[in-house]
Amino acid sequence: MHVRDLPLPGPVLEHYESGGIEELYPPQAAAVEAGVTEGARLVAAIPTASGKTFIAELAMLTAGGPALYIVPLRALAREKYETFSELPGVSVGISTGDFDATDEDLAGNDIVVATAEKVDSAIRTGASWVESLACVVVDEVHLLGSDGRGPTLEVTLATLQRRAPGLQIVALSATVDNPEDIADWLDAELVETTWRPVSLRTGVYADGDVRFDDESTLAVDVEAPGPNEDGATEATAALVADAVDDGGQCLAFVRSRREAESLARRLAMEPLADCPELADAVSELGRTETGTRLADAVESGVAFHHAGVRSSHRALVENAFRERTLKVICATPTLAAGVNVPARRVVVRDLKRYTGEEMAWLPVLEVHQMCGRAGRPHLDPYGEAVLLAEGDDDAAVAELWDRYVTAGPEAVESKLAARDALRTHVLSVVASGFADSQESVLDLLDATFFAHQSPDVDLTRLVGSVVEELVGMEMLAAGGDGEGEAELAATELGGVVSRQYVTPETGARLVDGVRAAAGMDPENVTELTALEIVCDTPDMHGTYLGNRERAAMYRFASGHAAEFTTAMNDTDDFEEWLCAVKLARIVREWTEGESVEAIVENYRIGPGDLEARLERVEWLLGAADAIAAVVEANLPVFREVRERL
Repeated sequence: MHVRDLPLPGPVLEHYESGGIEELYPPQAAAVEAGVTEGARLVAAIPTASGKTFIAELAMLTAGGPALYIVPLRALAREKYETFSELPGVSVGISTGDFDATDEDLAGNDIVVATAEKVDSAIRTGASWVESLACVVVDEVHLLGSDGRGPTLEVTLATLQRRAPGLQIVALSATVDNPEDIADWLDAELVETTWRPVSLRTGVYADGDVRFDDESTLAVDVEAPGPNEDGATEATAALVADAVDDGGQCLAFVRSRREAESLARRLAMEPLADCPELADAVSELGRTETGTRLADAVESGVAFHHAGVRSSHRALVENAFRERTLKVICATPTLAAGVNVPARRVVVRDLKRYTGEEMAWLPVLEVHQMCGRAGRPHLDPYGEAVLLAEGDDDAAVAELWDRYVTAGPEAVESKLAARDALRTHVLSVVASGFADSQESVLDLLDATFFAHQSPDVDLTRLVGSVVEELVGMEMLAAGGDGEGEAELAATELGGVVSRQYVTPETGARLVDGVRAAAGMDPENVTELTALEIVCDTPDMHGTYLGNRERAAMYRFASGHAAEFTTAMNDTDDFEEWLCAVKLARIVREWTEGESVEAIVENYRIGPGDLEARLERVEWLLGAADAIAAVVEANLPVFREVRERL
């Protein structure tokens, strides 16, 4: 099938053809045959680099109305926004932050790119642009099975379907075991294939050789590790060097941030490229210890990538890799689920990670996501993914072969039944006006993936108990004349909590904190008071206490005890509370003008982590300020601190 055969405007056809896209890949042709350009719903379960974005564009360009593209990560949203903005005659908007804003300026766009959380928030706050959607594309739909984003994604889709029964939904995934379940839930056609434009072979390395699933082998010249070196790292270095010497690029996945930086430092010892200008660009964006280490590695054509790296540095690394300036990225597994950075060879050195209790095997789906990054159309003649066995014996090789190479990914299963998730979304559907009784809540939840997968579960009992909890938290009110279905309505507090996009648990914690602060001596209500309240909530991603700083933080907390709403001897979890105090102290220093470099050095926090925490604190201060108004507490401190941030 040729691009010229598609029902697209002339300028769009010319845009594709000028980019070398003249004939459709088989999965793309299958999507057209399934009706994607005629408004049909579709689930496309096809490998990375097989044309999922093009399928999405076909749906959005032919939908006859505004389209929404839902992504899991902000970085991916920015990438897709830039891609869609290149389409001639198409206006594109992006929405990823400020959960309490409706972004009404998005209403005039042909395509809106947004995270699932932002779409959920827009629905809660009554954004008008949601009402007019003709097409919704969901990228990485297998994340329906994730603990964090999954419930939000499925409730959002269920709500959108109820609001617009004729809505076209296109769901995309490269790694999913049960796409037929998702297609059945969405009443969609299924296009499933293993076809790739660039062949991918996956193998296991042990004792100087890689054995691939196409029965080929690769001999690797690995130097014997020195006294302070390990065999897995030296094997990874040899596999990387082999790929680069052959004109390719490499992604190397390890278990932790520290390991990513350590591996990058090792690879940079034998420069893979000469990149002084790129190193200067890294330095200009920030001179923290992390930034300095990154610049040193980048100068040799190597980079590391993890959540502790500031966002501007991560974007620079990603772009430099796509432009083929950088030869290798050493990353934690999160990179595989994020932006588009494919490579000739993927090396997965670490297949276990620490869970907080033990070293556990990575999920198969996660490993397949990493492996799927190997091989780029028009750039690589093939793609290779290599998993490193923990030992050289046959049993270690067989373990990886059975666990990952020949195994399929885990089935996607809904996580909506988790108590916190269900409580959050029951409140949201009532507060946003989609339900006014327990019966109507059940009616909407009946359209979720959870209900589709678990038809025998007693949703009535589950929802009833959650409603009781929300009534006890003063966020829902139940009423009625006693002769029929009891009415449900969000209280003023429940409405604010939902619109501010905090969980009911955080909302309740903020209420307690606000009321406690209102009862304190006004002289003692300071910036630290406000920060302690918001940092000690479930929605705040905390920090950790190093052994060497615990005593100093204890002294700090003791010295400022009068400013805190929680007494030191009255905490549910003293260690957790002390971590909240540490974060409050960090943020206060930031508002007082302390530099990122000094904070990173003094508190051993990654610059990327600091960015994320500051953004989250700002959001929670806004929520606390709104809640203070509801409970009639005169506490301008939340607004004042937020303005200083």
